[in-house]
Amino acid sequence: MTDPIHPKPFWQTKTLAEMSAPEWESLCDGCGKCCLIRLEDDETEEIYTTDAHCQLFDNGSCRCSNYESRKSIVHDCVILKPNNVAALKWMPRTCAYRLLSEGKPLPEWHHLKTGSRDTVHEVGMSVQGATVSEVGLSEEDLMARITVWPGEPGWDD
Repeated sequence: MTDPIHPKPFWQTKTLAEMSAPEWESLCDGCGKCCLIRLEDDETEEIYTTDAHCQLFDNGSCRCSNYESRKSIVHDCVILKPNNVAALKWMPRTCAYRLLSEGKPLPEWHHLKTGSRDTVHEVGMSVQGATVSEVGLSEEDLMARITVWPGEPGWDD
């Protein structure tokens, strides 16, 4: 029986595909991990994340500086959609889109639970202020910048 005074939040009652555009956009916790440059080992297909961010990433706000036009500027930018989230295994393990697509709950620090967009930074789950721009970095430079981020495999193993 549902409680009419305290209905369940949309992310617990809707699939990703059923969400409105504002609901979908509100899922982003602003951690910035999806905007980090990744490298793939050609032999093992293992993905490594660096501490270098996309040229459009704003390191202070942990947001894209040109969100509406990002795909036309950064051609390999991946636009998240309900039909592609499950296939993007490189997405951060703490990402709300990934968690919900896997049938998992949002983390307790997520702004939709706490009411504050700062919580992700306060608990150390974002990359705010901890990255450098990819601009001017070679592949060799990027290889030297491979980093394990909080909430990702290897962080607390």
